[in-house]
This record gives sequence, C-alpha cells and structure tokens, in this order.
Amino acid sequence: MSVPEKVDGRSHRWRDHRITRRRELLDCTLAAIRRHGHDIGMDDIAAANSVSKTVLYKHFADKKGLADAAMARYVETALVPRIRDTISEDLDEYHLTRAVIAAYVTTVATDPEIYIYVHANNAVGGNQDIVTASEELIAELLSTVIADRFREREFSTAGSMPIAFAMIGAVRLASHWWMFDRTMSADELIDYLTMMVWGGIAGIARAAGSAATFTSSPHSLVAEPRGFSREA
Repeated sequence: MSVPEKVDGRSHRWRDHRITRRRELLDCTLAAIRRHGHDIGMDDIAAANSVSKTVLYKHFADKKGLADAAMARYVETALVPRIRDTISEDLDEYHLTRAVIAAYVTTVATDPEIYIYVHANNAVGGNQDIVTASEELIAELLSTVIADRFREREFSTAGSMPIAFAMIGAVRLASHWWMFDRTMSADELIDYLTMMVWGGIAGIARAAGSAATFTSSPHSLVAEPRGFSREA
C-alpha cells in the first residue's frame, strides 16, 4: 500500500505569498511609471515600493526582468480586461471589429509612459516570449468570438485562430509604430485599422470562411459598383 505524499503547507503558503508580493510590486511599479514617466530609474521604483533595490532584485533579476514582468502585468490587468469587456457587448460584426481595435489603441494610448518604458528596457523588442504570451491571451478571446459568429452563419471555422492572430499582430505593430510617430490622431489610426481588418473579414465572409473557395475565386482589385456607368 503506497503512502500518500505529504504536502508541505508552509511551502504553498510561501509560494502564494511570493506571487502576491510580486503582483503588489508590479502594480506599484506601474503606478510609479505613470506618475514619474518612462525614464524612471530603479532607485525611484524601489522608493515608490518602499523597499530597497536588493528586495526588487530578489523578485526580478534585473531592470529588463522588471520591464518584462511589468508588461505582462499591464496586459493582464489593463489590456485583456478591456478587450474582454468589449467582445462581451452585443454588437454587430462591423461595430465589434471597430470596438476591439479601438479598445487596443486607446488602452495603449492612455498609458504611453508604460509602453515607452517597457520598450526602452527591451521588453517589447527583446523578449518575444512576453509579446507572444500577450498576443495568445487576446487571440484566444478573439478566435472564440470569430468561431461563434462564423458557426452561426454556417461558415468554416478552421481559420479562426490564424485570423485572430493576424488581427492582433497587425493592430499591435501599427500601434507600436504610432506610439513613436504620432503623425495621425488615434481616431485616424483606428479608422485605417478598421478599414483594413474589416476588408479582410468581408472577404472571408464572401468565401464563407473557406480558404479553398477564396483561392479559387477571381480577385479584381476594385469591383465596379452595380448600376455605375462611366458615361454617366
């Protein structure tokens, strides 16, 4: 008869304490970045948390580790909830598409200091695992919605996941460009991204979600509107 493995309750409590403490440090760090700006240093972050830098380094290996964790926490607490709330609304497909894009752009736009901080400390450009994990969270939400909407219309749902990733990837990269360029307003960026993404969705709908149907169909760049006459 095997003896059940003894569970060390103290170990579990210590682990839970470290997880909770790490989240508290990250939430305070995000608040400090908002307050002091993206060029905040580790000394100021430690002071904002009322701890020494030694304590910070017990939880985060270095400044880049803190930036990576801050980005993941920001996505978890700000970006994903905003998009989850948006896709839960009872909207038609076009307005849902625009609302999701607007949620992403406006969430990033309202926290420019955090975005620039994590980018400057190599979280966005250098750690693709953090970026990939963030995109996976959002893509899984979107793919479920896409599959449900396609299923209602008896469309093929096979492409739901790659379509969701393509949407998020395009919006993320365009938003990244915009954060450092700002040659157009946030509303204009949302307009252009909506035009691009909705154009793709409309094409997918015409093919009933089938890649084979889409591939075998003729593809003219511009279709002349019905009833339009060049001589008129």
